[in-house]
Amino acid sequence: MNGHTVSTDVLIAGGGSVGLMLAVLLRHHGVEPLVVEKKPELSPHPRATGIGSRSVEILREVGLDHAVNEAAVDLRAGKIRGRTLAEADFTESAEWTKSAAELAYTPARIRGTCAQNRLDRVLITKAGDVEFGVALGSCEQDSSGVTATLSDGRVVRARYLVAADGVRSRVRQILGIGLTGPGAIGRETTSILFDAQLRPRKPFAMCTIEHPDATGLLVTVDGEREWVFLTTLDTEPTAEIIGIALGDPSIEVEIRSVLRFRGCGQVADRLSVGRVFLVGDAAHAIPPLGAFGLNTGIADAHNLAWKLAHVLRGEAGPELLETYHAERHPVALMTMEQARLRFNDPSLHWGKDMAQARRAAGAINAPVVHMGYRYGGAELPSTEDVALALDGSPGSRLPHMWVTDGVSTLDLVGSQWCVLTADPGVEADVPVHVVDGWPYGTVLVRPDGFVSRSYR
Repeated sequence: MNGHTVSTDVLIAGGGSVGLMLAVLLRHHGVEPLVVEKKPELSPHPRATGIGSRSVEILREVGLDHAVNEAAVDLRAGKIRGRTLAEADFTESAEWTKSAAELAYTPARIRGTCAQNRLDRVLITKAGDVEFGVALGSCEQDSSGVTATLSDGRVVRARYLVAADGVRSRVRQILGIGLTGPGAIGRETTSILFDAQLRPRKPFAMCTIEHPDATGLLVTVDGEREWVFLTTLDTEPTAEIIGIALGDPSIEVEIRSVLRFRGCGQVADRLSVGRVFLVGDAAHAIPPLGAFGLNTGIADAHNLAWKLAHVLRGEAGPELLETYHAERHPVALMTMEQARLRFNDPSLHWGKDMAQARRAAGAINAPVVHMGYRYGGAELPSTEDVALALDGSPGSRLPHMWVTDGVSTLDLVGSQWCVLTADPGVEADVPVHVVDGWPYGTVLVRPDGFVSRSYR
């Protein structure tokens, strides 16, 4: 295929979760992208396990929420701890269920946790043209598009290029974009994916192992055979270490994959240059505590997809794409800082009744980080109560209300510009949805579900 030239509207460099999510969203908006991924196949290793409610809302928008829920693990305990798993105290963990408050502000439903590798297997079913074992080698842009050379010798001419190629982004390096943040933090972590038939007293999300010879974190992947053990100990990843952590060396353990990584906090100084955009880890590396990294990347894709589609269809000028950096860059900086605070003091995330401590530390409650942020720089009415932050103000995610059984106001948006109001006399050039009892005035809503304008 050397020398062969192909054309596409959008070339996505990177077929991890965020690259796949962007492809799904672009296709949802009628754009067929080309995705290239240097790895030979989907990663079998779960890099993250926490899919936030806002991400589930986005999956709901593209019709994948039920499939992800099926891929999720039904849990009845969150984080537990013990010298080993066999000695863990399950009574200290709260039940893993959505609170009444959370059910009031989001229609998102997921029964437990869905590891990133399981999410990827769902996303790829709707991602379209994904080519594995193909890397982006070089790229340059001009006034009408981007020319990229692939590792197999092909040349791709794309109207836009999106880099979803990870923390060490090749595209970001080519563009010469700098980074802001502390960089590497903490000690190197070894992540061991293994198979073992465990029978814990009840399903759990993660267990802190305190044994001095196997200190680490045991994480549920599928709740049956797949598990991950994370440790900062300088030791070989062996079945013996896993047996110590489990508290039963007789359990048969098969190690399937080992990854070594170090936490990182960095945000690209620019998320776009001309016709090239950065999403996910290429745009920002978020320290792991808080489950913010993957979810922030999914939100990047959601913000960018509809804008690319509108410009490609001629429904908006290219200046719309300039808002991607303006909106997502402050969110990335805020999220990185919130994860850094939690990395330094995990009690800000895991502790109970920590509102006062969070205020003193400058920390924001996790649901507000996930979906309570605002585009445009307006001050949040609350850093603790996400429902107060979702008040219908411009720049905020549209408030959720059930309209009919199983239909949310977020569903009414339908991935297009629309108006929500309680006034049946309102007329507009976009669909108007009249909602009985809607208390937020008349609002103009963007295709990504964020309020553009409020008429109160």
